[in-house]
Amino acid sequence: MDTKEKLNKLAELIAERDYIALKKQELLEKAMPAEVKQAIADINLEFAPKEQAISEAIDNVTKDVKDDVIKCGESVKGDFLHAVFVSGRISWDTKGMEGYAVAHPEVNAFRKQGDPSVTIRKI
Repeated sequence: MDTKEKLNKLAELIAERDYIALKKQELLEKAMPAEVKQAIADINLEFAPKEQAISEAIDNVTKDVKDDVIKCGESVKGDFLHAVFVSGRISWDTKGMEGYAVAHPEVNAFRKQGDPSVTIRKI
């Protein structure tokens, strides 16, 4: 099986998984009495503002923590969470460095290339 066939097989498996989940949800909906559906809708409506408020609070505190850690320049460990400081990645103008390396091949000793990676995306 070549790579294109494997990708097509992967797409089929993903579609089958999604179809099964959809059918399961349909059957659960059919099995649920109208009163239960309404009760679930009411509960979701009741909790929506609380969920929204806590999500916004989490976003705000997360931003504050990240800003603080960047400002102090080091990781901070709490009782339950750890904010890990990662210094900015250094990059070079690859095109310019390759041109420079033609005249100064000794700089190639400092060139490192990472391993290739693959991401699978929907078309």
